[in-house]
Amino acid sequence: QEKFVESGGGLVQAGGSLRLSCVTSGRNFNSYGVGWFRQAPGKRREFVAAFSWGAGPTQYADSVKGRFTISRDNAKNTVYLQMNSLKPEDTAVYYCARKFSTTLAAHLDFEYDLWGQGTQVTVSS
Repeated sequence: QEKFVESGGGLVQAGGSLRLSCVTSGRNFNSYGVGWFRQAPGKRREFVAAFSWGAGPTQYADSVKGRFTISRDNAKNTVYLQMNSLKPEDTAVYYCARKFSTTLAAHLDFEYDLWGQGTQVTVSS
């Protein structure tokens, strides 16, 4: 059964960096988009970054532009999220997900149909 598995989370001081990984065992990885979302305690899940479709453009939430970079290695079935200049407000559980549509609406979570279990990122001040 296809699934996504995130890793790379942890505890870091403000201003530090982390790189999250999202790997899948599924096929045709290079044909679809993959997104990153996050959810902080007591808050709604929010969009972070995504590939809109397999070879499509990347999109970012305004709150992470210039600090986070999404990338993918199709040979490894892996998508990465490089997070620099981390802030305490970046603290959340980070999830990756498969985007089944070929729209530019990457910020909408109903555009995704398969989610990982999440990895915790904690940024201390």
